[in-house]
Amino acid sequence: MTRIIEVVADEPTGLLGRLTVVVKGGGDLATGVAHRLHRVGMRVVVTELARPMVIRRAVSFASAVFEGEIVVDGVRACLVDKVDAAHQVDAVHHLLDQGIIPVIVDPHADIIQRLRPQVVVDAIMAKRNLGTRVDDAPVVIGLGPGFTAGVDVHAVIETMRGHHLGKVIMEGSALPDTGVPGSIEGHTRDRVLKSPGEGCFRACASIGDRVEAGDVVAHADGQPLQARISGVLRGILHDGLEVKEGQKVGDVDPRGVVEHCFTISDKARAIGGGVLEAMMYLWRRSCASDC
Repeated sequence: MTRIIEVVADEPTGLLGRLTVVVKGGGDLATGVAHRLHRVGMRVVVTELARPMVIRRAVSFASAVFEGEIVVDGVRACLVDKVDAAHQVDAVHHLLDQGIIPVIVDPHADIIQRLRPQVVVDAIMAKRNLGTRVDDAPVVIGLGPGFTAGVDVHAVIETMRGHHLGKVIMEGSALPDTGVPGSIEGHTRDRVLKSPGEGCFRACASIGDRVEAGDVVAHADGQPLQARISGVLRGILHDGLEVKEGQKVGDVDPRGVVEHCFTISDKARAIGGGVLEAMMYLWRRSCASDC
């Protein structure tokens, strides 16, 4: 954690504004993390896939990959597009200096080696580690199951809804994935929209639309996908993506509050708070032992 100490050695009060953080993944939970760290003054960079399978697109910085830019709860993110690797870091710093979160299509997060951030957060939510290492940065944090604190990351953040949501885990792992979506007004699996077939995905409803049980909201390979409950369409995949049968492609919120579709969720904010706590705790611990 030497680089964090070097960053703040001469100016302890300037810690937050002088930390660079790479957040791997730009989905809704990753966005909750990136948003919170950006709001407290950190320089946050998001990496994503070329065709991100993001459901809650209205509150995901990953949407910048498709749209070029997106504003989530007042924070703007822009795609770093058509820039060769040699000039990518300059382009990233140019956006950061304007108070904008850069989003990079970088499946393997190669930017980490060129940018040398003080913190890396794996927020891909793959339920397994896809390549994050504890030596990627002075502080490395993983979200949810698939990571072990003290082995492949310095800290793990609990992502399962319930009593321990957002908890900072310094030894061991998060709770295992149950495969059951969190309950909203008693609805779990039935609120999740799953592809009826394999092929090209096309939505015929938009995020924020009110839907009734039985309404067709999308097609996959020409096969209709019906909502199983009534509510508002909180999230749905981007048109043109290739999907597999049974894949999650959307989410209906039975509470019916349209605003919830366009604002960061309580879960994402709790996880973002856990990441911020973990960073500050690890920094204090490193200072206590090395300063």
